[in-house]
Amino acid sequence: MTETDEEDLLARYAAGDRGAARALTVRLTPAVFAHATRLLGDRAEAEDVTQEAFLKLWRIAPDWRRGEARIGTWLFRVTANLCIDRLRKRRTGPLDEAHEPADDAPSVERQLTDADRATALQDALDALPERQRQAVVLRHLDGLGNPEIAAIMDISPRAVESLTARGKRALAEMLGARREELGYAEEG
Repeated sequence: MTETDEEDLLARYAAGDRGAARALTVRLTPAVFAHATRLLGDRAEAEDVTQEAFLKLWRIAPDWRRGEARIGTWLFRVTANLCIDRLRKRRTGPLDEAHEPADDAPSVERQLTDADRATALQDALDALPERQRQAVVLRHLDGLGNPEIAAIMDISPRAVESLTARGKRALAEMLGARREELGYAEEG
């Protein structure tokens, strides 16, 4: 689905077509939910943020200006802002751990190793400053390019590069010390 298709669906929703809203939701929800989950480390809270982001989209649908911004970029930015608000509210306590869903085939040992690695990554992400975490998640976990990340975070692409590089260095330092513990020493 192209950017124009998404804008057409949003315009159709604004004109009263509920099917268009359903189609746009099916298309964009997985990426928005995954982004919120990575930033928050909590699936239930990510569901709430995803719903809230879409509610904001539905509210602004009648006023959407075609070609001004990509709907996906706008949703990522709104989602990131909602996540940051939630993270700031809960600073007094530790962030919940995110667990990857179990795969069909791996052994119990592999599942435990994968869970330990996912927990270690989420803990390391949680230790990063908010902006670095957001840039790293958008780039390396959500697979977005620097120009799109810059639009989401409202910074320059050069600032995205800097945040991402600092975040990666910090993650490497935090996780490097746990290489053997997480089973990477055996893998080479």
